[in-house]
Amino acid sequence: MAKNPSLSVKITNAQRIFTKVPEITVYFWITKVLTTGMGEVFSDYLVKHINPLIAVALTGIALVASLVLQFSARRYVAWIYWLVVVMVSIFGTMAADVVHVALGIPYLVSTTFFAVVLAIIFVIWYAMEKTLSIHSIYTLHREVFYWATVLGTFALGTAAGDMTASTMHLGYFSSGVLFAVLLAIPALGYWFFGVNEIFAFWFAYIMTRPVGASFSDWISVSHSRNGLGLGEGPVSLFMTIIIVVLVGYLSVTRKDIKNEPAAS
Repeated sequence: MAKNPSLSVKITNAQRIFTKVPEITVYFWITKVLTTGMGEVFSDYLVKHINPLIAVALTGIALVASLVLQFSARRYVAWIYWLVVVMVSIFGTMAADVVHVALGIPYLVSTTFFAVVLAIIFVIWYAMEKTLSIHSIYTLHREVFYWATVLGTFALGTAAGDMTASTMHLGYFSSGVLFAVLLAIPALGYWFFGVNEIFAFWFAYIMTRPVGASFSDWISVSHSRNGLGLGEGPVSLFMTIIIVVLVGYLSVTRKDIKNEPAAS
Protein backbone atom coordinates (compact mmCIF):
# COMPACT_ATOMS: atom_id res chain seq x y z
CA MET A 1 0.00 0.00 0.00
CA ALA A 2 1.36 3.41 -0.99
CA LYS A 3 2.13 5.84 1.79
CA ASN A 4 -0.18 8.79 2.23
CA PRO A 5 1.97 11.96 1.83
CA SER A 6 -0.69 14.07 3.51
CA LEU A 7 -0.74 11.79 6.55
CA SER A 8 3.07 11.85 6.77
CA VAL A 9 3.07 15.65 6.73
CA LYS A 10 0.41 15.78 9.45
CA ILE A 11 2.39 13.37 11.66
CA THR A 12 5.58 15.37 11.17
CA ASN A 13 3.78 18.62 11.92
CA ALA A 14 2.24 17.15 15.07
CA GLN A 15 5.67 16.06 16.28
CA ARG A 16 7.01 19.57 15.70
CA ILE A 17 4.06 21.15 17.49
CA PHE A 18 4.48 19.03 20.60
CA THR A 19 8.28 18.95 20.73
CA LYS A 20 9.48 20.05 24.16
CA VAL A 21 13.05 21.13 23.34
CA PRO A 22 14.59 23.83 21.12
CA GLU A 23 16.27 23.28 17.79
CA ILE A 24 20.04 22.90 17.95
CA THR A 25 21.38 26.24 16.77
CA VAL A 26 24.27 28.48 17.75
CA TYR A 27 21.87 30.17 20.19
CA PHE A 28 21.35 26.82 21.92
CA TRP A 29 25.06 26.26 22.50
CA ILE A 30 25.73 29.83 23.65
CA THR A 31 22.86 29.72 26.13
CA LYS A 32 23.86 26.25 27.31
CA VAL A 33 27.45 27.29 28.10
CA LEU A 34 26.22 30.43 29.88
CA THR A 35 23.82 28.40 32.06
CA THR A 36 26.61 26.00 33.03
CA GLY A 37 28.86 28.85 34.07
CA MET A 38 26.12 30.66 35.95
CA GLY A 39 25.03 27.46 37.73
CA GLU A 40 28.58 26.75 38.86
CA VAL A 41 29.35 30.13 40.41
CA PHE A 42 25.86 30.74 41.81
CA SER A 43 25.94 27.33 43.51
CA ASP A 44 29.24 28.28 45.14
CA TYR A 45 27.81 31.66 46.13
CA LEU A 46 24.76 30.07 47.79
CA VAL A 47 26.64 27.52 49.88
CA LYS A 48 29.05 30.22 51.10
CA HIS A 49 26.35 32.66 52.17
CA ILE A 50 23.64 30.41 53.59
CA ASN A 51 23.56 27.03 55.29
CA PRO A 52 24.54 24.40 52.66
CA LEU A 53 21.67 22.08 53.65
CA ILE A 54 19.18 24.92 53.25
CA ALA A 55 20.76 25.86 49.92
CA VAL A 56 20.42 22.31 48.61
CA ALA A 57 16.82 22.06 49.85
CA LEU A 58 15.79 25.38 48.29
CA THR A 59 17.48 24.52 45.02
CA GLY A 60 15.82 21.12 44.97
CA ILE A 61 12.39 22.68 45.51
CA ALA A 62 13.01 25.23 42.75
CA LEU A 63 14.14 22.45 40.40
CA VAL A 64 10.99 20.42 41.06
CA ALA A 65 8.81 23.51 40.52
CA SER A 66 10.51 24.29 37.20
CA LEU A 67 10.12 20.69 36.06
CA VAL A 68 6.40 20.83 36.88
CA LEU A 69 6.14 23.87 34.61
CA GLN A 70 8.10 22.12 31.87
CA PHE A 71 6.05 18.92 31.96
CA SER A 72 2.81 20.91 32.11
CA ALA A 73 3.61 22.87 28.95
CA ARG A 74 2.28 21.32 25.76
CA ARG A 75 5.24 22.41 23.64
CA TYR A 76 8.62 24.09 23.89
CA VAL A 77 8.50 27.41 25.74
CA ALA A 78 11.88 29.13 25.81
CA TRP A 79 11.79 30.69 29.30
CA ILE A 80 10.42 27.53 30.93
CA TYR A 81 12.93 25.25 29.22
CA TRP A 82 15.94 27.38 30.09
CA LEU A 83 14.69 27.92 33.65
CA VAL A 84 14.84 24.15 34.09
CA VAL A 85 18.34 24.03 32.60
CA VAL A 86 19.51 26.74 35.01
CA MET A 87 18.03 24.92 38.00
CA VAL A 88 19.52 21.61 36.85
CA SER A 89 22.86 23.39 36.52
CA ILE A 90 22.74 24.74 40.06
CA PHE A 91 21.40 21.53 41.61
CA GLY A 92 23.74 19.31 39.58
CA THR A 93 26.69 21.34 40.80
CA MET A 94 25.57 20.97 44.40
CA ALA A 95 25.00 17.23 43.96
CA ALA A 96 28.52 16.71 42.64
CA ASP A 97 29.99 18.91 45.38
CA VAL A 98 28.06 17.07 48.11
CA VAL A 99 29.44 13.75 46.89
CA HIS A 100 32.98 15.10 47.18
CA VAL A 101 32.85 17.51 50.13
CA ALA A 102 30.23 15.96 52.42
CA LEU A 103 30.94 12.30 51.67
CA GLY A 104 34.67 12.71 51.09
CA ILE A 105 34.63 10.80 47.80
CA PRO A 106 37.54 11.67 45.45
CA TYR A 107 36.71 13.44 42.19
CA LEU A 108 38.03 10.52 40.15
CA VAL A 109 35.58 8.17 41.86
CA SER A 110 32.64 10.57 41.60
CA THR A 111 33.41 11.25 37.93
CA THR A 112 33.46 7.51 37.24
CA PHE A 113 30.23 7.04 39.21
CA PHE A 114 28.34 9.76 37.33
CA ALA A 115 29.68 8.45 34.00
CA VAL A 116 28.31 4.97 34.81
CA VAL A 117 24.95 6.42 35.91
CA LEU A 118 24.72 8.44 32.69
CA ALA A 119 25.59 5.38 30.59
CA ILE A 120 22.85 3.38 32.33
CA ILE A 121 20.31 6.13 31.59
CA PHE A 122 21.31 6.09 27.91
CA VAL A 123 21.04 2.30 27.73
CA ILE A 124 17.58 2.20 29.35
CA TRP A 125 16.38 5.15 27.26
CA TYR A 126 17.45 3.48 24.00
CA ALA A 127 16.13 0.07 25.02
CA MET A 128 12.68 1.53 25.70
CA GLU A 129 12.40 4.23 23.04
CA LYS A 130 14.81 3.01 20.30
CA THR A 131 16.22 6.50 19.87
CA LEU A 132 18.31 9.04 21.77
CA SER A 133 17.58 11.88 19.37
CA ILE A 134 16.82 15.28 20.84
CA HIS A 135 14.41 15.77 17.92
CA SER A 136 12.17 12.99 19.28
CA ILE A 137 11.24 14.65 22.59
CA TYR A 138 7.47 14.85 22.12
CA THR A 139 6.27 12.11 24.50
CA LEU A 140 6.25 12.03 28.30
CA HIS A 141 8.57 9.01 28.53
CA ARG A 142 11.17 10.59 26.29
CA GLU A 143 10.97 13.88 28.13
CA VAL A 144 11.58 12.11 31.45
CA PHE A 145 14.62 10.35 29.98
CA TYR A 146 15.82 13.61 28.46
CA TRP A 147 15.82 15.54 31.73
CA ALA A 148 17.33 12.61 33.65
CA THR A 149 20.11 12.63 31.06
CA VAL A 150 20.56 16.39 31.34
CA LEU A 151 20.88 16.15 35.12
CA GLY A 152 23.41 13.33 34.71
CA THR A 153 25.50 15.35 32.24
CA PHE A 154 25.64 18.31 34.63
CA ALA A 155 26.76 16.16 37.57
CA LEU A 156 29.34 14.34 35.41
CA GLY A 157 30.65 17.55 33.87
CA THR A 158 30.97 19.23 37.27
CA ALA A 159 32.91 16.31 38.74
CA ALA A 160 35.14 16.05 35.65
CA GLY A 161 35.93 19.76 35.67
CA ASP A 162 36.79 19.71 39.38
CA MET A 163 38.90 16.60 38.86
CA THR A 164 41.08 18.20 36.18
CA ALA A 165 41.33 21.52 38.02
CA SER A 166 42.06 20.12 41.50
CA THR A 167 43.15 16.48 41.38
CA MET A 168 45.16 16.84 38.16
CA HIS A 169 46.32 20.36 39.19
CA LEU A 170 45.56 21.93 35.81
CA GLY A 171 43.77 24.89 37.30
CA TYR A 172 40.50 26.35 36.07
CA PHE A 173 41.72 28.12 32.94
CA SER A 174 43.71 25.17 31.62
CA SER A 175 40.77 22.87 32.39
CA GLY A 176 38.50 25.16 30.41
CA VAL A 177 40.85 25.07 27.44
CA LEU A 178 41.13 21.26 27.67
CA PHE A 179 37.38 20.72 27.66
CA ALA A 180 36.89 23.34 24.92
CA VAL A 181 39.18 21.26 22.72
CA LEU A 182 37.25 18.10 23.63
CA LEU A 183 34.02 19.95 22.85
CA ALA A 184 35.31 20.84 19.38
CA ILE A 185 36.13 17.22 18.51
CA PRO A 186 32.54 15.93 18.01
CA ALA A 187 31.57 19.16 16.23
CA LEU A 188 34.41 18.80 13.73
CA GLY A 189 33.76 15.08 13.46
CA TYR A 190 30.11 15.70 12.61
CA TRP A 191 30.76 18.49 10.12
CA PHE A 192 33.73 16.99 8.26
CA PHE A 193 33.84 13.24 8.91
CA GLY A 194 30.22 12.18 9.19
CA VAL A 195 30.29 11.26 12.89
CA ASN A 196 26.85 10.13 14.11
CA GLU A 197 24.72 13.18 14.87
CA ILE A 198 23.26 11.83 18.12
CA PHE A 199 26.64 10.75 19.49
CA ALA A 200 28.20 14.09 18.51
CA PHE A 201 25.40 16.03 20.18
CA TRP A 202 25.49 14.25 23.53
CA PHE A 203 29.30 14.19 23.67
CA ALA A 204 29.37 17.95 23.04
CA TYR A 205 26.51 18.48 25.49
CA ILE A 206 28.46 16.78 28.28
CA MET A 207 31.56 18.85 27.49
CA THR A 208 29.70 22.17 27.72
CA ARG A 209 29.37 21.70 31.45
CA PRO A 210 33.09 21.65 32.38
CA VAL A 211 33.82 24.31 29.74
CA GLY A 212 31.36 26.82 31.21
CA ALA A 213 32.07 25.86 34.81
CA SER A 214 35.87 26.00 34.46
CA PHE A 215 35.96 29.42 32.83
CA SER A 216 33.37 30.89 35.21
CA ASP A 217 35.37 29.57 38.19
CA TRP A 218 38.53 31.06 36.71
CA ILE A 219 36.83 34.45 36.37
CA SER A 220 35.32 34.40 39.87
CA VAL A 221 37.91 32.79 42.19
CA SER A 222 40.62 34.76 43.98
CA HIS A 223 44.09 35.50 42.64
CA SER A 224 45.52 33.10 45.23
CA ARG A 225 43.68 30.33 43.36
CA ASN A 226 44.96 31.59 39.99
CA GLY A 227 41.68 33.29 39.11
CA LEU A 228 40.69 36.80 38.12
CA GLY A 229 39.04 37.41 41.50
CA LEU A 230 35.79 39.01 40.33
CA GLY A 231 33.74 37.05 42.88
CA GLU A 232 30.89 34.55 42.60
CA GLY A 233 28.16 37.14 43.24
CA PRO A 234 29.05 39.64 40.48
CA VAL A 235 29.82 36.89 37.95
CA SER A 236 26.52 35.13 38.73
CA LEU A 237 24.58 38.37 38.31
CA PHE A 238 26.32 39.27 35.05
CA MET A 239 25.70 35.83 33.52
CA THR A 240 22.09 35.83 34.71
CA ILE A 241 21.46 39.14 32.96
CA ILE A 242 22.95 37.83 29.71
CA ILE A 243 20.87 34.64 29.93
CA VAL A 244 17.66 36.59 30.59
CA VAL A 245 18.33 38.90 27.63
CA LEU A 246 19.19 36.00 25.32
CA VAL A 247 16.19 33.88 26.33
CA GLY A 248 13.95 36.93 25.97
CA TYR A 249 15.34 37.45 22.47
CA LEU A 250 14.65 33.81 21.58
CA SER A 251 11.13 34.03 22.98
CA VAL A 252 10.34 37.01 20.76
CA THR A 253 12.15 36.00 17.58
CA ARG A 254 11.62 32.21 17.87
CA LYS A 255 15.00 31.67 16.24
CA ASP A 256 15.38 28.42 18.16
CA ILE A 257 12.21 27.01 16.62
CA LYS A 258 12.86 25.90 13.05
CA ASN A 259 10.55 24.46 10.44
CA GLU A 260 7.27 25.80 11.75
CA PRO A 261 4.51 23.35 10.85
CA ALA A 262 2.87 23.91 7.50
CA ALA A 263 -0.81 24.82 7.34
CA SER A 264 -3.17 21.90 7.00
